[in-house]
Amino acid sequence: MMTDPIADLLTRIRNINRLGRPAVTAPHSKVKEEIVKALHREGFIDSYAVEEKDNRRHLKIQLKYGPEGEQVIRTIERVSRPGCRTYKAVNELTPILRGQGIQVVSTSKGVLSDNEARAQKVGGEVICTVY
Repeated sequence: MMTDPIADLLTRIRNINRLGRPAVTAPHSKVKEEIVKALHREGFIDSYAVEEKDNRRHLKIQLKYGPEGEQVIRTIERVSRPGCRTYKAVNELTPILRGQGIQVVSTSKGVLSDNEARAQKVGGEVICTVY
């Protein structure tokens, strides 16, 4: 039994990214889809699709690489865990690596990147950090 499905998604992305493969498949959930949407909006992944296979939905994520094959996602880490939630107010959401990275935040207005959360002036639970 899996206790942290979001950590499983991030680990799948991290492992496939290190191998240099173009795509990864993960079990679907609404929260995972929103996290992937935020990564897509910020330009860390190329595209994603929801596919149905054997009466189960899956997320197929196309990873993004630079022109010479360099990784766009250098690090992807889970911040808030099931046993230790991490919340930040809007004034605590500081840019990561001078704006080169993002924090994915679950807010009252949905799952947003820290840039979007600051623009909408909302804080929330920090799900992960990507740079």
